[in-house]
Amino acid sequence: MTREPLRQDELELFEGLRGRLEAIAYRLLGSAAEAEDVAQETFLRWEAADRAQIRVPEAWLTRVLTNLCLTQLGSARARREVYVGEWLPEPVLDGDPLLGPAETAEQRDSVSTAVLVLMERLTPHERAVYVLREAFAVPHAEIAEMLGLSEAGCQQILHRARRHLATARARADVDRAAAHQVVEEFLAAATSGRTEPLVRLLTHDVMGVGDGGGKFPVRPKPFFGAEAVAQFLRGVFRPADAKRALVGGSPDLYAWTANGDPALVATVEGRLVGILTLGTTAEGIAAVFTHANPDKLDRAGRQWAASEHGEPLLRGW
Repeated sequence: MTREPLRQDELELFEGLRGRLEAIAYRLLGSAAEAEDVAQETFLRWEAADRAQIRVPEAWLTRVLTNLCLTQLGSARARREVYVGEWLPEPVLDGDPLLGPAETAEQRDSVSTAVLVLMERLTPHERAVYVLREAFAVPHAEIAEMLGLSEAGCQQILHRARRHLATARARADVDRAAAHQVVEEFLAAATSGRTEPLVRLLTHDVMGVGDGGGKFPVRPKPFFGAEAVAQFLRGVFRPADAKRALVGGSPDLYAWTANGDPALVATVEGRLVGILTLGTTAEGIAAVFTHANPDKLDRAGRQWAASEHGEPLLRGW
């Protein structure tokens, strides 16, 4: 049966929801590129559907997207088992619509790097229920229908997901000004040549994790403790020609936010080459995430190039 071509209002309806769909997919998959692809596949399903029979387009589109993501999560886990080094979610810079709604603490937490990392431990259904309920306030009845579950079963899955994620440290909410100050203090300590100023900014059990994807040298495993992380960072921020050669020149370092957390952005001649995200808590910096895999910096790089970002904290490091 031949379907009617999309009318202008049907196209506009989808485009009006694309940002929300991509934001859901990003939380489910941890990848900006995959989120874009899944949202586009959802559009193709919308285009091919008998749209006259769809009573609530937003719910229909969310269901299609969510189920595409559930299928994708199975193959994504297999790929991550053979990923070179530690896998981190793709960083998303402040202002990107992928970050989605940010009115509540739950919404902001659901897109933080630390929580996205922890969400890798959830089953696909736990992750879907948690994201749809906590970040997008989708009613349990609607989620249950999407996933082919009972409403009671959906509530039990959410309870399990929350329990799994309870180990996440409470984040310190920061606006751009506060984030800039955190990054400025961090950079001053990291470039001081001493570990003591860094140790004072870190929690005693701080975690360091780097993702180079086998394309950029980083520590192969997570490491823990203020002294160990401070020693590592002191070495990272010691200028050297070999380090400049790795990124193609002398980087400029900017204060920004990524996934709602303070972030240090490194660029060479305007090209984004790395993002260091600081997971901040009331006690101090509890996690340092280094994003250096160039394959995961494409979207952030495009957004950076299109934004106004002022003067760097440190030029030509």
